[in-house]
Amino acid sequence: MPPPAVLSFACLSLAGIARAATVTYNWDVTWVWASPDGFGRPVIGINNQWPCPAMEATVGDTVVVNLNNKLGNQTTGLHFHGINQLQTPDMDGPSGVTQCALPPGSSVKYQFTVDAPGTYWYHSHSMGQYPDGLRGPFVVQDPNDPYKGKYDEEHILTVSDCITAVRNMLTPSNSRFQPPIPDSLTVNDGQGSHINFTKGKTYRIRIMNFAAFGAAMIHFDSHTMNIIMNDGQYIKKQDAYHLRVAPAQRYDFLISAADRDSGNYPFLVSLDLNRDWTNSTEEMTWGHNYTGYLVMDASQPLDKPDVVDRWQPVDDAHFQPYDNASAYSSYDKLMKLDFKFCLDQNGYPRSCFNNLTYINQQVPTLYSAATTGDSNTNPTIYGQVNPFVVKYGDTVQIVLNNIDAASHPFHLHGHHFQVLDRPASGTGEWPGRDENYAATPPVRDTIAVMPNSYVVLRFRADNPGVWLFHCHIEWHVEMGLTATVIEAPDRLRNLTFPADHIDACKKSGTPYQGNAAGNTQNATDTAGFVTVPPTTYIGIRLPLKGRNFPQP
Repeated sequence: MPPPAVLSFACLSLAGIARAATVTYNWDVTWVWASPDGFGRPVIGINNQWPCPAMEATVGDTVVVNLNNKLGNQTTGLHFHGINQLQTPDMDGPSGVTQCALPPGSSVKYQFTVDAPGTYWYHSHSMGQYPDGLRGPFVVQDPNDPYKGKYDEEHILTVSDCITAVRNMLTPSNSRFQPPIPDSLTVNDGQGSHINFTKGKTYRIRIMNFAAFGAAMIHFDSHTMNIIMNDGQYIKKQDAYHLRVAPAQRYDFLISAADRDSGNYPFLVSLDLNRDWTNSTEEMTWGHNYTGYLVMDASQPLDKPDVVDRWQPVDDAHFQPYDNASAYSSYDKLMKLDFKFCLDQNGYPRSCFNNLTYINQQVPTLYSAATTGDSNTNPTIYGQVNPFVVKYGDTVQIVLNNIDAASHPFHLHGHHFQVLDRPASGTGEWPGRDENYAATPPVRDTIAVMPNSYVVLRFRADNPGVWLFHCHIEWHVEMGLTATVIEAPDRLRNLTFPADHIDACKKSGTPYQGNAAGNTQNATDTAGFVTVPPTTYIGIRLPLKGRNFPQP
């Protein structure tokens, strides 16, 4: 039996590229019937197909996505995860933040320049849609790749989880804040992955985690992973035998086929559903696993397992940046965030930063920043979106205390941050001192914070916009584990929005001017602000039968 198809890009010759191009995608968002884990169900696809297509561009290119919502019964939108959106904050994509949600039957154009190379992905940032299918790889090629010539082929490896029992999460009976547990693990959205492996060749693997909940552990039998990039940022080559990829993270690594190699080599992917994989006293569970193969001889059976007795992933907080860039020596603004679970006024389980859960407002936050004049520096006008106003040029330090017994991945939009410190589990809260930090810290956009511990991050506020900082366990986003960076609001007062983006607001009846409640006369008047989270979880709504949906 031939190996399953693998997502791959040929190793491109880019020496002749002299100027940037425009890369255009014309996409209808549609319902599709698919069986990613062997059980058929409706998923959200593109152009009546699923898995969704991969995007590819080269640094400096303009990317255009013409998106048509043909779901019939859901709004939607797209976020391009890890893309900085320099000078295009309105193209970042979170519904209710940088745009109005796109109503059924409507269209919108996303247009932006890709300023940095690397492995990224796109996904819906609305109503927990990406676990239901609306996601795909996004690769930005680099003509000046420092590892160019070190590999012969590149392949994409995506991992995800499948989850169905979501509604049980947001109910008053869930007093222990139990998340929905994944039913299964998928690789390349159910297509699986075997890689043809030839002696003398080196392969670049771009791994990305699309999961809503679980991290992925990965091991390539007797072969070393030479990690060269994390979250679209080059690092000095780091050897690893075990790698943990938290939800939303990406790694690029090289694997070589040596002359001594023969036969077919298994690789193992295990879904991490444990609270703390570093806790040797805690009983570990690895219920969902996938074995793929590096195939040297397709005539031989693919039946050898890859067994890991104990996962011990490399510590990504100690990677070294390729350019040896030093840590920012000080900071101007401190964002101190204490994360723990909480209950809202109606007794529903929520996630809180500093005892406040994020609540979507009537006006998208970026639209408020652009239409409230001098008042846009006042965090009060934005409502309970956990706003932090920072000035242009500030160095911002984020300190996140994870007051929970489990690890959580946190992602920042619009920036990559320096990881100055990520202590071990059980370290406790940040002591308030800034010392013994990494001199040349790794840079990335998503970091896993250890249980009952903290993380210290820094970034330079040089990209005016409205940017979310949130947990990338999707259900915790739904529960309110999000803060909002209002960056350089004085430079956003003359921001204008494309007509089709405004039309999306008008068609859905969403106000797009004024404060969080749409007050254009008195921005500090909080009347009409949304102060209590909704008690109904929207989530996925099944497609309308017979309406643009191929029933099985």
